[in-house]
Amino acid sequence: MNPRRDRNSRVALFDGIEEGGIRASASYSSHEIDEQENDRAVDGLQDRVNLLKRLSGDIHEEVESHNHMLDRMGNDMDSSRGVLSGTMDKFKMVFETKSSRRMFTLVASFVVLFLILYFLTK
Repeated sequence: MNPRRDRNSRVALFDGIEEGGIRASASYSSHEIDEQENDRAVDGLQDRVNLLKRLSGDIHEEVESHNHMLDRMGNDMDSSRGVLSGTMDKFKMVFETKSSRRMFTLVASFVVLFLILYFLTK
């Protein structure tokens, strides 16, 4: 295997981050270069970790706000269900008596007549 090609493929694979740390080398200057490369790789990795930490914090805040909004929406739906149930109970009571049915028919007729007149004059 060609060591230079192997190193280039690792660089491409890890986007500039090399595994392993200090490698044994024959001269002091290559050791220094390896240390600098490792330092740069560590700095790049630290920047990425900080970015991921901020992103995960932002995602957490967004999820919390959506959960809070969904909880409020669920509570609102429960309260509207209660109001609607009460209204339906009252509506059933109105239809149970004959005089109430006549009154309802009269009121509904006036509402329909009013709507027809409204749309004709419009």
